[in-house]
Amino acid sequence: MFSIGPYKIQNKTILAPMAGVTDLPFRQLCRRMGAGLVVSEMVAADPSTWSSRKSRLRIQFGDEPAPRSVQIAGYDPVMMAEAARFNVQMGAEIIDINMGCPAKKVCKRAAGSALLKYPDLVNDILTAVVSAVDVPVTLKIRTGWDRQNRNAVTIAKIAENAGISALAIHGRTKACRFVGEVEYDTIAEVVESVSIPVIANGDISDPQKAVSVLKYTNAAAVMIGRAAQGNPWIFNQINHYLKYGQALALPSMSECFHVMSDHLSALHKFYGEVGGVRISRKHIGWYINPLPGGREFTRVFNTLETTAEQRRSLRGFFIGYSDQEQVA
Repeated sequence: MFSIGPYKIQNKTILAPMAGVTDLPFRQLCRRMGAGLVVSEMVAADPSTWSSRKSRLRIQFGDEPAPRSVQIAGYDPVMMAEAARFNVQMGAEIIDINMGCPAKKVCKRAAGSALLKYPDLVNDILTAVVSAVDVPVTLKIRTGWDRQNRNAVTIAKIAENAGISALAIHGRTKACRFVGEVEYDTIAEVVESVSIPVIANGDISDPQKAVSVLKYTNAAAVMIGRAAQGNPWIFNQINHYLKYGQALALPSMSECFHVMSDHLSALHKFYGEVGGVRISRKHIGWYINPLPGGREFTRVFNTLETTAEQRRSLRGFFIGYSDQEQVA
């Protein structure tokens, strides 16, 4: 357990913010599956985007339990402060600042991980956002902007001095994007350099890796991103391994079907007939592609045009599996 402001996070597993992935249905699912904290998709600081349907969906919380964390992205301190205030008014209880995204469309506007090259601007943004709201503000960064310029320790000290409540670090640089090995040495250095909670992120794909990273870095928690796509069970698996030192039994095919079916229904309800069908395709693909016959199934599933067809198709895939059969 660790704290972010007044909020006690009950375990060491956090769902990373991912654009196009961590919508309300997926956040709710990951909470049920053991995530101690979940973070929304990135919301742009530009106020001209806030009235769009996409932005409105990104800041819907439903019956999500506290604390509700929303990630904002931008490069202008005034706009970022205003974005923080707006999202708190909409129900956010933690504001997370994106300085970790390596995507070109984000970095070309000097936002995301591109900001790591400008420590003075980082300080201005963090100070403005922390001053603008009465909720905890967290920060997500990378180890630096390239391998010759790993400045995460400097950024972390700026963040702590500005009043940031917790810091998540992806163990690659901006230039690395998602290619190559993650290095955790810089994360360990940051942990030693600041007193706020530090959360380790990057290629943590199973309980054993989570334990290894926590021990090596002494981080307060691990943040799970891509490894949770199609595998929301990973949070309980890590929690169980941390508590008992033993692997949790893999889910049965029956459990897989019921989790996927509930997720599919939630996506249909949240996005509607057209949007729900479209968004569901990638999520069901992430679940099923690793299974025997999965890729053939998803090729057909991706051609279906109605929610009813998708539900029937998913049910049909699992016919013939025994309730006790486990995912390989």
